[in-house]
Amino acid sequence: MPGRHINDHQMRLYMKHRLTESVAVAAAKAAISVASAYRIEGDRRLPSQKQVPRGRRRPDPLAEVFDAEVVPMLQAAPQIRAVAVFEELRRRHPELAYGVRRTLERRIRAWRAQHGPQREVIFRQVHEPGRMGLSDFTEMGDLGVEVAGSPLDHRLYHFRLACSGFEHAHVILGGESYVALAEGLQNALWALGGAPREHRSDSLSAAFRNLSRDARIDLTARYEALCTHYGMEPTRNNRGEAHENGAIEGPHGHLKNAIADALLLRGTRQFETLGAYRGFIDEIISRKNARNARRIEAERAHLRTLPPARTSDYEDVPVYVTSSGGFTLRRVFYTVPSRLIGHRLRVRLYDDRLDLLIGGTHLLTLQRGRPGPDGKHGHVVDYRHVIHALRKKPMALANLVYREQLFPREAYRRTFHFLLEHHGERLACKTTVELLRLAHERGCEAELAEALSESLDGGDVPDLKALAERFAPDPDRLPEVVVRLAPLSDYEALIEPAQGEAA
Repeated sequence: MPGRHINDHQMRLYMKHRLTESVAVAAAKAAISVASAYRIEGDRRLPSQKQVPRGRRRPDPLAEVFDAEVVPMLQAAPQIRAVAVFEELRRRHPELAYGVRRTLERRIRAWRAQHGPQREVIFRQVHEPGRMGLSDFTEMGDLGVEVAGSPLDHRLYHFRLACSGFEHAHVILGGESYVALAEGLQNALWALGGAPREHRSDSLSAAFRNLSRDARIDLTARYEALCTHYGMEPTRNNRGEAHENGAIEGPHGHLKNAIADALLLRGTRQFETLGAYRGFIDEIISRKNARNARRIEAERAHLRTLPPARTSDYEDVPVYVTSSGGFTLRRVFYTVPSRLIGHRLRVRLYDDRLDLLIGGTHLLTLQRGRPGPDGKHGHVVDYRHVIHALRKKPMALANLVYREQLFPREAYRRTFHFLLEHHGERLACKTTVELLRLAHERGCEAELAEALSESLDGGDVPDLKALAERFAPDPDRLPEVVVRLAPLSDYEALIEPAQGEAA
C-alpha cells in the first residue's frame, strides 16, 4: 500500500505466488506495487535483513570498568549477585549513576551465558502409572491456625502419586518420626484403595536426629518392614537434593497456598477442636483430588492390592508407674489412676495419643504431650487421677511440680491465684482442692468454672457450701429406694383367661 514499507510477510507471500503467477498477479496478491515487485526480483533479501543494526547512541557507562573490574569479580565469585557487584562499583566509583544498575544486570547476565559455569540440569521424568508414591512433611506453623484458643504448632504429612496426582494429607502434632510416617502413609493407602510399587521419602533427617546407631538401624528396619507389608520398594532421595522429590516438593507449596486461601475465605483461623481442623484439611484435599478424578481412577487399575489389614503404626514402649502416680515417657510426665502404681504398662505411642495396656487389656487413652521448647519436661495431667490423694494432702498443691497443668480450666487457675494473693496459701490450697473434688464427683466441671468466673469478676470468694448445694446432690445423701416385687401368683390371674380363650 502507498506510504507503507513492505514487510517480511508481504515479501514471503509475493515469492510464494511468484512460483506460479506472473509478476503483476503475484504483486497484486501480496498487496504491493509492480515496481516494488521488480525491485524484489533483483534483491531477494527480506526487509528485516536489509536493516542496518542500530548503533549505540550514547557512550557506554561501563566501558572502562566491566572488563577491568566486573569480570574479575565474576570469575572469582561465580555466585555473587549482580546487585552486590553494583554496590561495590558504586563504592569504588561514586560518580556512577544509579540508572546503570539495569544495564549492569543485563551485561552480567549476557556474560554468564557465554562464560559462566555450567549449571545443574533437571531431567523431566515420564511417570509410569502405579509405580511411584512419594511422602514428605511440611511445616504449617506459619499459617497461624488456632485450636481451642491456642496456637497449633503442627506439620502436615503429605502423600502423592507421581502419575495421577492423587494427594492425601494428615495433621501431625510432633516431628518427622516413623510413627507419623506410618500412620499418614497407611491412611493414604487405604483412602486410595491400593499401593504403588515404589515408595519414596526424604532422608527423614529429623527422625534420625539424636538417635544412636542401633536406634537408627531399628528405625530403618521398621520402615522397610512397613513397605514390605504393602509390597512397596522403599527408596530415598539424597540428603539436601529436594529436586529428587520434585513430584511432591512442588505440590507442597500449592497445597499450603490452597489452605491459606481457604482460611482467608473462611474468615477465621480458629477451630473448636483438632478434629474440626483435620476435617477442614480433608475437604481441601478432596476438592483437589476431584479435579484429577479420571486420572486417579485410571491409575488405580495399576496399583497393588492392599493386604487384609493394616500393620502397626505405633511404637510399643514399656513404662513403670511410680509412686508419683504416673510415668515419664519421652521427657513428658503422664498421670494415671493411682491403682496402677507399681505396675508395668505397655504404651502404644501414636503421634497424637497414647494407648495404655496391661497385658493385652486396654486400660485408657491419654493425649500425647510434648516437652517444652526450652527442653524442660512436659506434663499431661488429669486432676481426676490424683484428686482423691490430694484431698488428704491439700498443702501439696502449693509447690506441686505440675500445679499449673492440674487445673482443667482457666477459671480454676484464676481462683487459686486469687485466693493465694488475698487469703494466703493454706486457704487457697484447701479451697481449690475442694473445688476440684466437687467438679469431679458432681460432674460439673464446665458449669462450676462459669460460676467461679462470675465470682472472680465480682471480687467475691467462692462459697463452697453454696456451690455444693447449687450443683448435684451429695451421693451420700441420695434417698434409699425400696422396690417391692409382686408375688408370682398374681400373674396366674393374667394367664388363666388367656388359656380359656385358647381352648
